[in-house]
Formats: sequence, structure tokens, C-alpha cells
Amino acid sequence: GPDQWHKNYPIAKGHHQSPIEINNKEVHYDRSLLPWFASYDPGAAKTILNNGKTCRVVFDDSFDRSVLRGGPLPGVYRLRQLHFHWGSSDDHGSEHVVNGVRYAGELHLLHWNPKYSNYLDAVRRTDGIAVLAIFLQVRKTPKPEMKRILEEINAIKTKGKEAPFPNFDPSILFPKSHDYWTYHGSFTTPPCEECITWIILREPITVSSDQMAKLRSLSKNAENEPELPLVDNWRPTQPRHYRMVSASFL
Repeated sequence: GPDQWHKNYPIAKGHHQSPIEINNKEVHYDRSLLPWFASYDPGAAKTILNNGKTCRVVFDDSFDRSVLRGGPLPGVYRLRQLHFHWGSSDDHGSEHVVNGVRYAGELHLLHWNPKYSNYLDAVRRTDGIAVLAIFLQVRKTPKPEMKRILEEINAIKTKGKEAPFPNFDPSILFPKSHDYWTYHGSFTTPPCEECITWIILREPITVSSDQMAKLRSLSKNAENEPELPLVDNWRPTQPRHYRMVSASFL
């Protein structure tokens, strides 16, 4: 489990690990933080897959086709993939925690800095990766924009399954407000490289209980293995140490 990761990946015990708890009392409002902008090309969406750890949508990142810019970022970052974290029930599942609240899930849109020659090079740099994180909050009403992803779940039920997923613009999943927190952290899966500028949106998107159940219907095992539900793929919060968490809003 996550408490053993550092044995193989010492950086997992580093001082810039993610996720963290965001506490209003410790957040610094930074008036110099700019708004962020995403311009995504729906034609860049390629496939959806179950890798045994999450449900992931993969995008063409061979040129600046779908990009994130502004906010705390020094330049343009290319969208590579999006994926989800969720729990075994609706009362937990997000990785970041806000003022003691853990949401039902968390969506991560992962981008890399094309000033480096490729993605693997970017992962080794402190400014290599930017992740836009959006909380999933369970309410009575389903989020219609999630429908397209969830419709494909049956095609990728088991680990290793992949299906074509053309023509999808992930910005339809954004909440209305673009207010965000930002801090420097790491991947939340091994090797836990400390290369991420996190942009965590304050406003969650609402999903229904049925929609969360659909994610939980995935299996972390391959087709010919016993079915094991893919749940609780979130990492517990890590010490903040001396890091500043900044907010774009008061």
C-alpha cells in the first residue's frame, strides 16, 4: 500500500508530496495569480482505457493541440490524459481534502511542459507537469457531461481493456467558477515525482450516486482473473511541510 511506496521509491517520503489537505487558515491569497485558460481540441481525444488503477482518457499530445495556460503556469502546457480517483462509497474518494472534507471523487487533467523534449523528460523537471484537479460531489442530479465517459465503462470493464474515444472536449466537465488553489507537489502514484504544479478548482462538479457506482463497476483484474472491484484508488494526504498553498480568490 501507499505507506510502503517509499521502500522502492524514496521520493515518496519527500517534502513536496501530494495530495495534501487544504485548510483555509493556512491558505495565502495571492493577488498576482492570473486566471487560467484551457483550449482543448475535441479531435485530440484518442482512447479510453482501464489500466487496473483508474479509468483514463488519452489525448494526442504530439503538438500544442489541447493546452492549458495562465494561472500560476510559466507557459503553455499540453494535455496528455485525464483520469479519476474514487472511493468504495460516496463519502470518500478524492485525494485532496478541503477543510476536513473529502469528496466522492477527483478528476485530474494532466498536462506537460513542451519546452522539454518529451513527456518523460518533463517528469524529471520541477516545472514539467501541470495538473488541473476537479472534485466530484454527489448530489441527486447526474452530470450529463459525464455521460459520454461512463457510457464506455462497459467496454473497458477489466484491466488492460481499451476502446476508441474520439471527439471529446474535456472542458465540458469544468465547473462554472474558475477559482483555484495552487501549490507545488507530486504525482500521487509511484514513483511520486515532485514535478507538479497543482491547480485545484474550488467549485466541485456534481455527479449522481449512480454515476459513481458506474466507476466502481470497473475491475482491477484482467478478464481471465477473479473480478476485483477497482475502488479506493486515492492516496492518503501527505505532510505539507513548509509549502505555501496560494488561492486565486479571497
